[in-house]
Amino acid sequence: MPAKHATATIDTICNTILSYYPEAKLDLVRKAYDFADHAHKGQMRSSGDPYVIHPMDVAQTLAELRLDIPSVVTGLLHDTVEDTHATLEIVEKEFGKDIAELVDGVTKLSKITFKTSEEKQAENFRKMILAMSKDIRVILVKLADRLNNMRTLEHLAPHKQKNIAQETLDIYAPIANRLGISWMKLELEDLCLRYLHPDAYYKLAQRVTKKKRERDKYTEEVTSILEEKLKEYDVHASVAGRAKHFYSIYKKMERRNVDFDQIHDMIAFRIVTDNITECYKALGVIHATYKPVPGRFKDYIAMPKANGYQSLHTTVIGPHGERVEIQIRTQDMHQVADAGIAAHWKYKEGKFDSRSRENIEWVHRLLEWNKDLADPNEFLETVKIDLFAEDVFVFTPTGEVKELSYGATPLDFAYAVHTDVGNRCVGAKVNGKIVPLKHRLKSGDTIEVITSPTQTPSKDWLKIVKSSRAKAKIRAFIKTQERERARELGRDLLEKALRPYNRTLSKLDRSGELVKAGQQLHCRTPEELYIALGYGRSLPEHVLEHLIPKEEREAFQREKPKPEEESFLKRVFASARKRSNSKNAIIVSNLDEVLIRFARCCNPLPGDSIVGFITRGRGVTVHTATCTKGIDSDAERRVEVRWNLQEKANISRIVRVRVLSGDEPGLLALMSQTISSCGVNIASANIRTTKDQKAIAIFEIQVMDTAQLQKVMSALEAKKGVIAVERVRS
Repeated sequence: MPAKHATATIDTICNTILSYYPEAKLDLVRKAYDFADHAHKGQMRSSGDPYVIHPMDVAQTLAELRLDIPSVVTGLLHDTVEDTHATLEIVEKEFGKDIAELVDGVTKLSKITFKTSEEKQAENFRKMILAMSKDIRVILVKLADRLNNMRTLEHLAPHKQKNIAQETLDIYAPIANRLGISWMKLELEDLCLRYLHPDAYYKLAQRVTKKKRERDKYTEEVTSILEEKLKEYDVHASVAGRAKHFYSIYKKMERRNVDFDQIHDMIAFRIVTDNITECYKALGVIHATYKPVPGRFKDYIAMPKANGYQSLHTTVIGPHGERVEIQIRTQDMHQVADAGIAAHWKYKEGKFDSRSRENIEWVHRLLEWNKDLADPNEFLETVKIDLFAEDVFVFTPTGEVKELSYGATPLDFAYAVHTDVGNRCVGAKVNGKIVPLKHRLKSGDTIEVITSPTQTPSKDWLKIVKSSRAKAKIRAFIKTQERERARELGRDLLEKALRPYNRTLSKLDRSGELVKAGQQLHCRTPEELYIALGYGRSLPEHVLEHLIPKEEREAFQREKPKPEEESFLKRVFASARKRSNSKNAIIVSNLDEVLIRFARCCNPLPGDSIVGFITRGRGVTVHTATCTKGIDSDAERRVEVRWNLQEKANISRIVRVRVLSGDEPGLLALMSQTISSCGVNIASANIRTTKDQKAIAIFEIQVMDTAQLQKVMSALEAKKGVIAVERVRS
């Protein structure tokens, strides 16, 4: 793990490279520094420092990752094309095609225009994944860039800090983990906690510091015992103990619903041996010395994680009855565990070895599974699933191993075998016994899938499956069905609208008039036009304006002032004439007088990023941009929506907040008083206690926007006795 962060210089960068690559020619590195220094001259960071410090720190991180010269040079140049007058052509001329392609791969896609900022972010990420598939060094530079941005985040405004920290926690920390760069993943997570939950972070830091002397004494005691026992059995190994990172402790408190004082396994011990045989021998010594905790042993040597990580994990009851977590690995495994994919870079050959190439196969699988997804937000959501996946290893009836996400079900397994097997799945046998489709699989299970030719996927399956592949395939099937129904409905609506004018679709199609009319409404083909009509994105009347001469339409209106058939969209929005607070709160692009409803699944609040979907019979339903139910909906039904900032002062919405705390007298009154002191009304409060002396309070509060909600949550989080505070999305 790199030393504590200090501002890099060109000399420290060069010395770091020479420490692992003595034959390196550093002329190109120094030239890149001079180029970046000149290009960024006069530019300053938010901290007030010269901008060139940022690319230098990025290059230093890449050198600490022990990467090749082109990667380090790219770190120095990565912002020149985006933020200065330098062009990609100049970079290629000065530094060669390889470096120019790397710089191009990490340059932000600021020139691309999308409908919404959420879509832009998702599409940028999709392109980043594509760039990763071509050259993994692109994402390593991007990670180093994000790490430096997180290290200097205190100089930005609070709302920017939270946005960047959330994106880092959602995407970049999991990518670092997926690539096996554990030190970077841990540092990013701790920095994210600091900005996303500052009260919890500083309270945790204070309590960890308070117990440091006691913890150091315990670490010394256990290390001494383990070293003595290993030596007694002639096992050559080093032993080290370290305190767990803040984010790890925070998540453990949240997951177990406990306070800091009830977290006892805060120290992890690592035993590094000479070879694999010694690893298993050391495990035997540990289990002979201390009683192992049942179900807490994992063999990642025999079955490595997807990122190449290998170790034996066990938890034992150590001295004084404390739980002790121990990892056992070889020196080579230790290097891979820390540096991940970067541990296998062959400098002279300029490429990663076969082990690392296997470790990034997930990138190619990800692209293959999601190649048919038109919606970038859906792609982003499925990528997150894959990034956060913990591995479960199961077997087919023939003994073939399948690697699945943690929490995977027989449906996930069926889709891992083949899309058709997944689509036709009606049941499964696990270890010879029939189980429901929602049954959670465990490593070592043998699964046999039962299929039926009449079975098809349903939307309910999306609640069952965990893998990105299964979700993508189910969504694709459902959306195809929905589009077909919309196409048939749209065709029927247009045929009825044309009937009074003695026109038929077949004639208009043959003459090319239908194609021209569709193109006027941004539909490339008649099929797209029918779908737009079926979903309600276009009105038949609008299509008629491009198909029927104005005089003929006006003559018909004079003869029949009220058409016999009412358009689909008018039926959908028949009740939309009543104006309401919801209508005032939301502006819908290209649609007026529309009934607006807020989705209960995500309960959007002013300040949340939002997206709207046309819903038959219900007008436009507004979801948060990250809501999975919104993502499950067909992108063809999407309409652009935004908060009406002029009406913001009149908006007040009910949200639910869950507070986990100790079961202490007067705490409920204190929490209620805290909420009220923030100028927020409590609509209702419900509290229950748990068997382990905890209290769970659910408050329904009226807030104006996300900023006010965050103020309330931070105030609650700062109170003594409060363990965790979260917004509840039903």
